[in-house]
Amino acid sequence: MKKIFSLMVLFVGIFTLAQVKVPFTGHRSFDIMKGYSGTGTPHYYLDVKKNGDVLFGYVQVNQANGKETKEEVNAGKYAPEKVMKVVFKKYNETFFVKFDKNKIFMTDEKGNVRNLEGCCSSSESLDKETCTCESEFYE
Repeated sequence: MKKIFSLMVLFVGIFTLAQVKVPFTGHRSFDIMKGYSGTGTPHYYLDVKKNGDVLFGYVQVNQANGKETKEEVNAGKYAPEKVMKVVFKKYNETFFVKFDKNKIFMTDEKGNVRNLEGCCSSSESLDKETCTCESEFYE
Protein backbone atom coordinates (compact mmCIF):
# COMPACT_ATOMS: atom_id res chain seq x y z
CA MET A 1 0.00 0.00 0.00
CA LYS A 2 2.88 2.37 0.82
CA LYS A 3 4.38 1.75 -2.63
CA ILE A 4 1.12 2.57 -4.38
CA PHE A 5 0.71 5.76 -2.36
CA SER A 6 4.34 6.74 -3.07
CA LEU A 7 3.83 6.16 -6.79
CA MET A 8 0.68 8.26 -6.77
CA VAL A 9 2.48 11.13 -5.03
CA LEU A 10 5.36 10.83 -7.52
CA PHE A 11 3.03 10.95 -10.54
CA VAL A 12 1.10 13.93 -9.17
CA GLY A 13 4.39 15.73 -8.51
CA ILE A 14 5.70 15.03 -12.01
CA PHE A 15 2.40 16.10 -13.57
CA THR A 16 2.41 19.34 -11.56
CA LEU A 17 6.00 20.15 -12.56
CA ALA A 18 5.29 19.29 -16.19
CA GLN A 19 2.60 21.95 -16.47
CA VAL A 20 3.92 25.12 -18.06
CA LYS A 21 3.02 28.54 -16.79
CA VAL A 22 1.10 30.46 -19.43
CA PRO A 23 2.39 33.98 -20.25
CA PHE A 24 -1.06 35.46 -19.52
CA THR A 25 -4.66 34.42 -19.18
CA GLY A 26 -7.60 35.98 -20.90
CA HIS A 27 -8.55 37.58 -24.22
CA ARG A 28 -6.03 39.38 -26.48
CA SER A 29 -6.62 40.76 -29.98
CA PHE A 30 -3.95 40.93 -32.67
CA ASP A 31 -3.49 42.07 -36.26
CA ILE A 32 -0.72 40.15 -38.06
CA MET A 33 -2.12 40.49 -41.57
CA LYS A 34 -2.66 44.20 -42.10
CA GLY A 35 -5.92 45.18 -43.75
CA TYR A 36 -5.90 48.65 -45.19
CA SER A 37 -8.63 48.76 -47.78
CA GLY A 38 -11.67 48.72 -45.47
CA THR A 39 -12.94 45.48 -47.00
CA GLY A 40 -13.94 43.81 -43.75
CA THR A 41 -10.61 42.31 -42.70
CA PRO A 42 -11.13 39.74 -39.91
CA HIS A 43 -10.24 40.82 -36.38
CA TYR A 44 -8.31 37.95 -34.80
CA TYR A 45 -8.00 37.15 -31.12
CA LEU A 46 -6.79 34.47 -28.77
CA ASP A 47 -8.04 33.46 -25.37
CA VAL A 48 -5.65 31.67 -22.99
CA LYS A 49 -7.33 29.70 -20.21
CA LYS A 50 -5.84 29.04 -16.75
CA ASN A 51 -5.49 25.34 -17.61
CA GLY A 52 -3.28 26.23 -20.62
CA ASP A 53 -5.88 25.76 -23.38
CA VAL A 54 -5.48 28.29 -26.19
CA LEU A 55 -8.52 29.31 -28.24
CA PHE A 56 -8.14 31.30 -31.45
CA GLY A 57 -10.97 33.16 -33.11
CA TYR A 58 -11.98 35.93 -35.43
CA VAL A 59 -14.87 38.27 -36.07
CA GLN A 60 -15.43 39.68 -39.56
CA VAL A 61 -18.08 42.18 -40.56
CA ASN A 62 -19.04 42.42 -44.22
CA GLN A 63 -18.87 46.14 -45.04
CA ALA A 64 -21.55 45.86 -47.74
CA ASN A 65 -24.34 44.21 -45.76
CA GLY A 66 -23.18 44.34 -42.12
CA LYS A 67 -23.29 40.53 -41.77
CA GLU A 68 -21.00 39.25 -39.02
CA THR A 69 -19.04 36.01 -39.36
CA LYS A 70 -17.35 34.43 -36.31
CA GLU A 71 -15.38 31.30 -35.59
CA GLU A 72 -13.41 30.00 -32.60
CA VAL A 73 -11.16 26.93 -32.44
CA ASN A 74 -9.11 25.21 -29.74
CA ALA A 75 -5.45 25.04 -30.83
CA GLY A 76 -4.31 22.92 -27.87
CA LYS A 77 -2.23 23.57 -24.76
CA TYR A 78 0.28 26.40 -24.51
CA ALA A 79 3.97 25.51 -24.43
CA PRO A 80 6.86 27.98 -24.73
CA GLU A 81 8.32 28.06 -28.24
CA LYS A 82 5.63 25.63 -29.40
CA VAL A 83 4.27 26.26 -32.87
CA MET A 84 0.49 26.16 -32.76
CA LYS A 85 -1.52 25.13 -35.80
CA VAL A 86 -4.73 27.13 -36.18
CA VAL A 87 -7.36 25.80 -38.57
CA PHE A 88 -10.42 27.88 -39.34
CA LYS A 89 -12.95 25.81 -41.28
CA LYS A 90 -15.37 28.49 -42.50
CA TYR A 91 -12.80 30.10 -44.80
CA ASN A 92 -10.54 27.03 -45.11
CA GLU A 93 -7.70 28.98 -43.48
CA THR A 94 -4.72 27.37 -41.76
CA PHE A 95 -1.78 29.16 -40.21
CA PHE A 96 0.99 28.53 -37.70
CA VAL A 97 1.79 30.88 -34.82
CA LYS A 98 3.79 31.14 -31.64
CA PHE A 99 3.41 33.79 -28.98
CA ASP A 100 4.80 35.19 -25.75
CA LYS A 101 3.47 37.67 -23.21
CA ASN A 102 3.55 40.67 -25.56
CA LYS A 103 3.55 39.50 -29.19
CA ILE A 104 2.31 36.86 -31.58
CA PHE A 105 4.27 35.69 -34.64
CA MET A 106 3.08 33.96 -37.81
CA THR A 107 5.52 31.14 -38.57
CA ASP A 108 6.07 28.21 -40.84
CA GLU A 109 5.57 24.66 -39.47
CA LYS A 110 9.10 24.68 -37.99
CA GLY A 111 8.63 27.93 -36.10
CA ASN A 112 10.53 30.29 -38.41
CA VAL A 113 8.85 33.72 -38.39
CA ARG A 114 7.45 34.55 -41.83
CA ASN A 115 8.05 37.70 -43.88
CA LEU A 116 5.20 38.43 -46.30
CA GLU A 117 3.80 41.34 -48.27
CA GLY A 118 0.46 40.91 -46.49
CA CYS A 119 2.11 41.62 -43.14
CA CYS A 120 2.99 45.21 -44.14
CA SER A 121 0.78 48.14 -43.19
CA SER A 122 -0.15 50.60 -45.93
CA SER A 123 2.68 52.95 -44.91
CA GLU A 124 5.24 50.12 -44.75
CA SER A 125 4.21 48.72 -48.14
CA LEU A 126 5.56 51.88 -49.79
CA ASP A 127 9.04 51.21 -48.39
CA LYS A 128 9.23 47.40 -48.24
CA GLU A 129 8.29 44.40 -50.33
CA THR A 130 7.79 42.16 -47.29
CA CYS A 131 7.43 42.71 -43.55
CA THR A 132 7.88 40.54 -40.47
CA CYS A 133 4.61 38.79 -39.62
CA GLU A 134 4.15 39.80 -36.00
CA SER A 135 1.74 41.78 -33.90
CA GLU A 136 1.56 43.17 -30.43
CA PHE A 137 -1.44 42.11 -28.40
CA TYR A 138 -4.33 44.47 -27.67
CA GLU A 139 -6.58 43.96 -24.66
